[in-house]
Amino acid sequence: MSQQLDDKALGQLFTEARTHNGWLDQSIPDETLRALYDLVKMGPTSANCSPARFVFVRSAEAKEKLAAGLSGGNLEKTMSAPATVIVAYDEEFYERLPELFPHGDARSWFTSSPDMAYETAFRNSSMQAAYLILAARSLGLDTGPMSGFDPGKVNDAFFAGTPWKVNLLINLGYGNPEKVYGRLPRLEFETACQLV
Repeated sequence: MSQQLDDKALGQLFTEARTHNGWLDQSIPDETLRALYDLVKMGPTSANCSPARFVFVRSAEAKEKLAAGLSGGNLEKTMSAPATVIVAYDEEFYERLPELFPHGDARSWFTSSPDMAYETAFRNSSMQAAYLILAARSLGLDTGPMSGFDPGKVNDAFFAGTPWKVNLLINLGYGNPEKVYGRLPRLEFETACQLV
């Protein structure tokens, strides 16, 4: 773990990677999606709580269900993506803690505080979504994360009667380089950071 990645690897993960808005007509094999999750699940979460749940939307029927909840600007690029990942969080993630964190009674930390449970689920599932973006890039996939959707409609369509709730959406596939927007600016270190 002490060796720095080379510039090529850093480029694939960060400096050359882009958010994609258009997709090549190329499906993603099931084994690639399984390999993707096998990487994502290794990222750290609070007390190994792993609250994220992932729904890989690929079929025409599932895409139509998802379309009803999308904002207009996200409709075409989502319908043309080989897959859209609904990154959700399990409101009852703590029920898995006896298995995931056997060192102590971590379940009781969350059953006694709904606010803490929500905050932990949302924060950690957001981190797991970021892991998914980097894991996808490491496997040669492109991503297009989005928050332009109606959570109520997505939850009703996919998670009715369950403790799962949508956090964000990530289009996934092989990006069309002709549909990438120009690189937007980023904040400089002096603006975004403090050394104290």
